[in-house]
Amino acid sequence: MKIYTKTGDDGETGTFGGPRVSKDAPRIEAYGTVDELNAVLGIVRSAGVPTDIDVLLGRIQNELFDVGAELATPDPQAMKLATIGAESIARLEGAIDAFDGALPPLRNFIVPGGTAGAAYLHLARTVCRRAERRVVALSRQSAESAASAAGSFQRIVIYLNRLSDLLFVLSRAANFSAGVKDVPWEKMT
Repeated sequence: MKIYTKTGDDGETGTFGGPRVSKDAPRIEAYGTVDELNAVLGIVRSAGVPTDIDVLLGRIQNELFDVGAELATPDPQAMKLATIGAESIARLEGAIDAFDGALPPLRNFIVPGGTAGAAYLHLARTVCRRAERRVVALSRQSAESAASAAGSFQRIVIYLNRLSDLLFVLSRAANFSAGVKDVPWEKMT
């Protein structure tokens, strides 16, 4: 089987179980940004983060494949796709609480930096926020008006919102584990 199909040479791509659309369509922007986030998490993991963070990020990378598949599909229920649900969101919240509880209180704003892993986690956080914005845009621009589609988008937005919070906490945890202080924001004016 060849990697290239040439079917996207005209600037369109297929959705899973749906029509071909422009490569800059809101749906493609949304799942493409989730894919980008997953790639950044791969960079984070290759940068050498603590084992507990690495294991957690491995699970999240697999969940992001589920999110991407759900976003790539106009009707995820008809295609019988795994969807992100309350249990995945609760796991993220539990991880936020556990990691944050082990950190010194945050007393000021911080800028991305410290260890390479922490800096990459900050990058992942910003890509995650962009993915969240893309899903919100998709939900507002989508021609799909079924309640199930709206519920699917809402679950994904919540998941990405929690994930970006977790990535912030994990950046601090990576620095803390390495004995490196977070980089405080210094007002320049």
